[in-house]
Amino acid sequence: MRAIWKGSVSFGLVNIPIALWPAVKREELSFRLLRKSDLSPVNYKRVAEADGKEVPWGEIVKGYEYEKGRFIVLRDEDFRRVDIEAAQQVDILDFVELTEINPMYFAKPYYMEALKGAAKAYHLLREALQSAGKIGIAKVVIRSRQHLAAVKPQGQNLVLELMHFADELTKPVAVTPATPVSKGEMAMATTLIGKMTVKWDPARYTDDYRSALLELIESRIKAGGRAGKAPAPRAKAPGNVVDLVQVLRESLAETKKLGREKKVRRPPGRRKAA
Repeated sequence: MRAIWKGSVSFGLVNIPIALWPAVKREELSFRLLRKSDLSPVNYKRVAEADGKEVPWGEIVKGYEYEKGRFIVLRDEDFRRVDIEAAQQVDILDFVELTEINPMYFAKPYYMEALKGAAKAYHLLREALQSAGKIGIAKVVIRSRQHLAAVKPQGQNLVLELMHFADELTKPVAVTPATPVSKGEMAMATTLIGKMTVKWDPARYTDDYRSALLELIESRIKAGGRAGKAPAPRAKAPGNVVDLVQVLRESLAETKKLGREKKVRRPPGRRKAA
């Protein structure tokens, strides 16, 4: 793995050389379309909607559809004219309270590595942000596209997290109206939340669908491409909640039962010496 970007963080007159490293990984399972009779891969062709004829690359231009079926053509010089200068700089514009930002604005994190000679300024910025409880809001150009971003302290590191611009977030399709709940319902719901509360551990949560799909693929490979044993489907949760109070009672009873089972299964401690 290598750094995807090198530049600097700047705010005021401060300039800190840094490199960005991916902070998340997710390899999508890739599938090819095949002809059923002989498993020959099927390729795509560039064809025109008007007559279905294949179009060579030399005859293709980029167009923006400003009305249904009506386009304005943009050429390479048009894109160069409005291109934003990639200054290789994370330009911090403001500092804000992290708690003020809706989590929906955050999109993709990157680790920020201090380059040679920048360690002191790097850690000074991290400690100052940590102490003030603030994050930096910046703009940065990565791979010819401008992004809104946040500079955040994370343990002993700084993280650059790409963000959505305000006009990229859509409004809720519908707002669920508030419905009155009784004190008893609230008490049971609060109790259930309390009993299901654990210390945050990201390793507890895995992608069950991906794991099951890989398991199925592996079984097919071992079976020489024949239909291997598929994982048993997970039981579906009930679609409708008829009696909220009854469901809460049953949920509380289930959590108490699980709690008792955990106590029974807990390995015995060492006996005290006589």
